[in-house]
Amino acid sequence: MCRLLPALPAPSGKTPRAAPRRPVNDLTGMIMATEFTPFPPLAQLAADLAAGRTTSRQLVETALERIADPSGQGSTVFIHVDAENARAAADGHDRLRAAGTVLSPLAGIPVSIKDLFDIEGQVTRAGSTVLADARPAGADAVTVARLKRAGAVIVGRTNMSEFAFSGLGLNPHYGHPLSPYRRDVKGDERVSGGSSSGAAASVADGMAAIALGTDTGGSIRIPAALCGLTGFKPTADRIPKHGGVPLSATLDSFGPIGVSVACCALVDRMLAGLEPRIPALRPLEGVRLGVLTHYVTDDVEPAVAAAIDAALKHLEAAGAIVSEVRFAPLDRLPEINRFGFPSIEAYAWHRPLLEKHREQYDPRVLTRILKGQPASAADYLDLVAERNALLEAARNTLWQRFDAIVAPTVPVVPPRVADLVHDDDAFARTNALILRNPSAFNFLDTCALSLPCHRHGDAPVGLMLAGAPHGDDALLAIGRAVEAVLNTIR
Repeated sequence: MCRLLPALPAPSGKTPRAAPRRPVNDLTGMIMATEFTPFPPLAQLAADLAAGRTTSRQLVETALERIADPSGQGSTVFIHVDAENARAAADGHDRLRAAGTVLSPLAGIPVSIKDLFDIEGQVTRAGSTVLADARPAGADAVTVARLKRAGAVIVGRTNMSEFAFSGLGLNPHYGHPLSPYRRDVKGDERVSGGSSSGAAASVADGMAAIALGTDTGGSIRIPAALCGLTGFKPTADRIPKHGGVPLSATLDSFGPIGVSVACCALVDRMLAGLEPRIPALRPLEGVRLGVLTHYVTDDVEPAVAAAIDAALKHLEAAGAIVSEVRFAPLDRLPEINRFGFPSIEAYAWHRPLLEKHREQYDPRVLTRILKGQPASAADYLDLVAERNALLEAARNTLWQRFDAIVAPTVPVVPPRVADLVHDDDAFARTNALILRNPSAFNFLDTCALSLPCHRHGDAPVGLMLAGAPHGDDALLAIGRAVEAVLNTIR
């Protein structure tokens, strides 16, 4: 029986507090606690604020306490903490609320921002030392500006894979954010997943109630899956991309990591400039779920397969029509992506920096960027044509037959940090495997959710739901129903 990892919300009316500490050492020598409890869902926080059971200042102080706590991993999860401005913003929202003004359901709630986005007056490092001396941003990224207008209180910038170019989340410059899973077992610490590693860890450890991340090949869904959270990758052109450091202009998507589908749906609407409402749950009776086989199921670990299979049985019992489907064109992805959009487009963007700062790059990231160097214009145009052909094939098959496609978010449980930090071959193999499934759906320009589907205490496993391009609200409505079924068996 598949069970979701519980968010462990604080009782209504109480500010969430850190769990009892049992310090252990991670691989960087930092002392940290076994677990910090995530914040409750946004709806509960908004209700508690409205009822006067808590204040924005109390929520922000809780987040800042956890970030600063020497027994936690805040110094690794955050590259920059904006405590002074966060407190001032929280106090401002408390005054507005007292006067009867609430900007949105997100108003006064602590939010973290991946270090890929511009925030006015701050340096956007993109998890690298290469940009450490860059000029501070002159304006907020569109996404950041929209969150601020909705009343989000930004507590800081989160760590990430350098330049967002890894699915594992290891960062040799700023440290390695960890998954909550087995973090209390010395030597067995697990990666939080990348590239939005700090984003997921900030939510898992209650240092933010929601996180803004990016997803080019799974960088929201992978860390959500490996940290037992929910992550949503919207259709790529749904959210404006202006303001920040790109990886791939073709594939980059911006979205949230949170503790529920409703949290992600609410923030997604805000990021898209739409009315902040949550799509109504769509009952599963008659919903057509296509379970992908072959390409996405190769090398799946038994624990992942068991959790996914159990989840599918419960979804079928709830009325969903569950059918296996093979989408053969996916088998050609390794050949099609001989160079790939991220490497080609990243190399084009990084050329000026490489001339001056090549030695400062994470060598593993540099290797992936340089993969795009020999690609010709003809190679790029061939890649565009191949992608268009796959999009057409999916439109005529997958999206004609199914309301959503199902696959494991990643085929493995969170890998050990110790197995990857000093072994380049193991890193490359594991990184490719972990990126394989989610990146297929970036290539198909879908929207996609990752939902936790494991029993409490087991290794985190993500179940991925993908929907047709621009079917974001429809997928979120189905995702809410899937989540409800999984919650009943938790």
